[in-house]
Amino acid sequence: MRKADMITRISEKTGVPKVDVLVSLEAFFSEVKETLSEGENLYIRGFGSFIRKTRKAKIGRNIKKNIAIDIPEHDIPAFKPSKVFTEAIKESSIKRNTSK
Repeated sequence: MRKADMITRISEKTGVPKVDVLVSLEAFFSEVKETLSEGENLYIRGFGSFIRKTRKAKIGRNIKKNIAIDIPEHDIPAFKPSKVFTEAIKESSIKRNTSK
């Protein structure tokens, strides 16, 4: 599902015009980014947590030039689903097709 599909679904379920849903969704995304960039985590009860994880400094390799590269310690954004969210997915009757 893409963002446009999500906006359409929310608009149909709530009766709110798509433009208003788009503005609300973009504002939510913006606030999540801003909160994480300020060093804070965002906890949404029953849904999950948007958190900053710190990756340790390490030595990587540029395989084309065969040289070592120092990768400094840095933060990355991460999402940790709540227990309620995880259980809802586990109990879902829809199974993903994994056969190739």
